[in-house]
Amino acid sequence: MNHLGEIISLVVAASWTVTALFADKASHRIGSMYANVLRLALASVLLAILLCITVGRPYPVYADGKAWLWLSASALVGYVFGDWCLFNCYLSIGARYGQLFMTLAPPFAAIAGWAVLGEALSWKAWLAMAVTLSGIAISILGRGGERHIVKLSLPLKGVLLGLGAGIGQGVGLVLSKVGMQYYDDAIPAGAPALMDGMLPFASTMIRAIVGAAGFFLLILLNRGLPGLKTAVSDRVGMKYVLIMTLFGPFLGVSLSLMAVQYTDAGIASTLMALTPVLVLFPYVFIYKQRIRLKEIVGVLVSMAGVALFFLL
Repeated sequence: MNHLGEIISLVVAASWTVTALFADKASHRIGSMYANVLRLALASVLLAILLCITVGRPYPVYADGKAWLWLSASALVGYVFGDWCLFNCYLSIGARYGQLFMTLAPPFAAIAGWAVLGEALSWKAWLAMAVTLSGIAISILGRGGERHIVKLSLPLKGVLLGLGAGIGQGVGLVLSKVGMQYYDDAIPAGAPALMDGMLPFASTMIRAIVGAAGFFLLILLNRGLPGLKTAVSDRVGMKYVLIMTLFGPFLGVSLSLMAVQYTDAGIASTLMALTPVLVLFPYVFIYKQRIRLKEIVGVLVSMAGVALFFLL
C-alpha cells in the first residue's frame, strides 16, 4: 500500500491528540499527580502483557545495570519532571497551548545530544530552533499598554510549565537513546528473535516503572495517599486515565515504531508532530472555543521549525 507509513504517522498524531485531550480532562478530574502515576502503572501492566506474549517474559529481560541506570534517568527527567510540568501546564493553560510547547522537544533534544553525546549542532539546527521559538512567541505574546510593547497573553506559570515539559521531553529522549543502546548491547546472541523488535517496548516498560515509582514517592512525601484512593475509585477519572494510556504510551508508541518501518524517519517524525495542529479542532468544534488567527499562525510556524529539524 502506497504511503502506508505516512498514513500511520497521521494516525499517531491523532492518537496523541486524544491522549492530550484526555490527559487534560484527567488532570482536572483527579489531579495531575494521580493521573500520571495511574497512567504509568497501567502502561506497565499493558507492556508486561505484550512482552509476555511476544518474548515469553513479562518484564524487561536482559536489561543490565547500565540500561536500567540510563533509562531510569530518562524516566525521572522525561516522565516525573517533564510530564509533571505538562499535566500541570494543561491545568494552567489547556492542552492546545501545552502541546504547542511540546514542539520545543526537538530543539532541547538537539542541545542535550550535543551536551551528553557530543553530537554536532549545525546551522540548520539553530535555524530550526529559532523558527520553532518564533512560532511559540507569535502564539503567546500580545500587545501591551503604552509602556509595554509586548506582553504574555498567557499566565507566566503556564508558560514556565510548558518550557519545563519541552525540556523534559527533549532531554529524556536523549537519555533514553543512551539507555536503549546499552540495553541492545546487553542482549545475548541466543535471545528470542522478537527481542530486537520488542526492545523499545521493554525500554518503555523500564521508564514506566521508574516513572510510576517516582510519582508514587512524591505522593507519599506530600501525604497524598488518601487522594490516590479517591482517584482510583473515581470511575470517570479512571476512564480518562485508561483512554489516555491506550492512546499514549501503548498504542501511540507501537504505531510510531511501525510508521518508521514504512517511510522515511524524517517524514514520519514531522507528521507525528502535527498534534499541536490537530488539537485545535476539538477546541473549535467540541468546546466551541475561539481560536485566534495568530494562534494558528504560531502553530504552523512552530511546525515548520520541527520540519526543519528532520527534513533539511
